[in-house]
Amino acid sequence: MLQATESKNIRLGVNVDHVATLRQARGTAYPDPVAAARIAASAGADSITIHLREDRRHIQDHDVQRMCAQSRVPVNLEMAVTPEMIAIACAVKPRYVCLVPERRAELTTEGGLNVAAHVNAITSACKTLKSAGIEVALFIDADDEQLAATQDTGAPHIEIHTGHYADASGDAQTQELARIAAFAARAHAAGLEVHAGHGLTLENVAPIARIAPVVELNIGHSIIARALLVGFAAAVAEMRDAMLHARHSR
Repeated sequence: MLQATESKNIRLGVNVDHVATLRQARGTAYPDPVAAARIAASAGADSITIHLREDRRHIQDHDVQRMCAQSRVPVNLEMAVTPEMIAIACAVKPRYVCLVPERRAELTTEGGLNVAAHVNAITSACKTLKSAGIEVALFIDADDEQLAATQDTGAPHIEIHTGHYADASGDAQTQELARIAAFAARAHAAGLEVHAGHGLTLENVAPIARIAPVVELNIGHSIIARALLVGFAAAVAEMRDAMLHARHSR
């Protein structure tokens, strides 16, 4: 893969979970997240992200199977560190897995994985997934303790949780951005490929896209919401354009 210092571009991973959320609200066969993934790929998405939650609130097992078999771009499977999820990933073999924390009561992922507290289990999961030919990322907060623990696991990628940045405003957001940028630089210097995501929108994506070590953003909810107004292909394309414009103007 290109090192961040060599890349003038930045990849967009489109999360289609909330296409499935709409489907599950009525228990219908539509809208189909696999069909949405095809549109996203045609509109410029570099990968497709889906999160198979333990409660199956949106993405279902058959979605994962079909997505991995049919997607024209790499599939990134977000999942908890559980034996069930690891077995599913090893069976369907997505290109990537991103290990994330998960609580059944949460509306959405609320923070990064506590790698330091569960380093043995996460290391074991990384080894099992790697042996199945799957590249692993850990979804973590911009915290040096978590970075050190991540290095111990052997995971080659991280995804920085940008939710605190997205939820902040004014000086607090500026400070959070600086913290993420400094952390991304340290992670890149440690040899990790750096991704970022959570809560990113057309209005707040540019500063994150300008961070040189970050080579991929994973964005879902805001793209799906925007698609209701402008169409899915247009929503994907305008997010990609916003990211690339920011990247080239930094």
